[in-house]
Amino acid sequence: MMRAKYLEKIIKGASNHRRIEIIDVLDKLPQQTVMQLSERLNVNYKTLSEHLRRLAHAGLVEKNYRGAEVQHTLTDLGETILKFLRILE
Repeated sequence: MMRAKYLEKIIKGASNHRRIEIIDVLDKLPQQTVMQLSERLNVNYKTLSEHLRRLAHAGLVEKNYRGAEVQHTLTDLGETILKFLRILE
């Protein structure tokens, strides 16, 4: 039963068109800050930050702290989810 809850957490993390766009960008351009992603996707900084928080909570994105900056990269799980989503296209 715990496996179902774990899978639900992952699916909920990726179940938004904006979050799918974010993981797609991070696949092509790793180590992006919130500001860089916000500008690239033309999304409000606070909104994007919340999407990244949800992706990190689901284990799809990792936050790397570099001084005052926080860079974001896909985790192995994030890469797997992106491959799965591309199959569905």
